Amino acid sequence: MEKVEFFFDCSSPWTYIAFHNILALREELGMIIEWRPILVGGVFNAINTNVYRFRDNPVPAKEAYLGKDLADWARLSGLRILWQPSIFPVNSVRAMRACIVALDQERLEPFALRLFELYWVEDQDISQDGALLEAASCADVNGDLILNEIEDVAIKDRLRKNTEELIHRGGFGSPTMFVGKDDMYFGNDRLGLVKNALLTRS
Repeated sequence: MEKVEFFFDCSSPWTYIAFHNILALREELGMIIEWRPILVGGVFNAINTNVYRFRDNPVPAKEAYLGKDLADWARLSGLRILWQPSIFPVNSVRAMRACIVALDQERLEPFALRLFELYWVEDQDISQDGALLEAASCADVNGDLILNEIEDVAIKDRLRKNTEELIHRGGFGSPTMFVGKDDMYFGNDRLGLVKNALLTRS
């Protein structure tokens, strides 16, 4: 079965839900997931600045519906979600560098899941050392390693290159998934289409 590339940033509520749901899809289908941490703010700055205009001038009815929509999807997925956290949007650059470190330690999944929970359930600032150390502890990763490695130039470059690659391949936000190199899907609500694409190709 084809692998799925999953480009993601923990600062996105839809990505929290999609991360959980694609793990469930893997349990069902057995596909390989290639995790690709990115900095979604870098994507927005480069090609999707409309996001900022919506934040600065929200449509009240749309904003209210967004909260309901998130709650509905979270309930369907068996999750709890806080909309909005006290710090929103959060500066996720250190968290996403830390995800690359955890990926190298083969502990990305429990590490990222805990980061999502800390931010989207427990209202903690995932840019801070305390949150990173908590996620490291839950994922059985050395916390000092996380804090040291996120300042390494090579880790910074990998996050930047992942982000640039997503833009180059036509992505504009998180989560973005690819089945094969060019079959792109954006958003948690496209996972049904991802499933269909995987079954069609298998």
